[in-house]
Amino acid sequence: QVQLVESGGGLVQPGGSLSLSCAASGSIFRIIAMGWYRQAPGKERELVATINGGWATNYADSVKGRFTISRNNALNTVTLQMNSLKPEDTAVYYCNGRIYSDHTKWDDYWGQGTQVTVSS
Repeated sequence: QVQLVESGGGLVQPGGSLSLSCAASGSIFRIIAMGWYRQAPGKERELVATINGGWATNYADSVKGRFTISRNNALNTVTLQMNSLKPEDTAVYYCNGRIYSDHTKWDDYWGQGTQVTVSS
């Protein structure tokens, strides 16, 4: 089994910064990609940013230039640095990992979610 554990999040004023981290552990053969998604009240879960094993990144248009995703392959961690935060960034943020648990099978795994609130 694979577990994703998130840390970070909290309350920040508009224009402020926060960093989210996620660590994958358990039966990991190979990580294909890791990323962050978010879900605001009354809205569907949406992609925020992803990063694959080749370091290619993908960002939602709404966060480009403000958020940076990075990955530590040795530690199986992914970090989302969020700058210039806006009230519309308020949501529960979920870590995602697309992971091979053995050499034949991969699945999408999710963290428990962490709340980010941007408010004055």
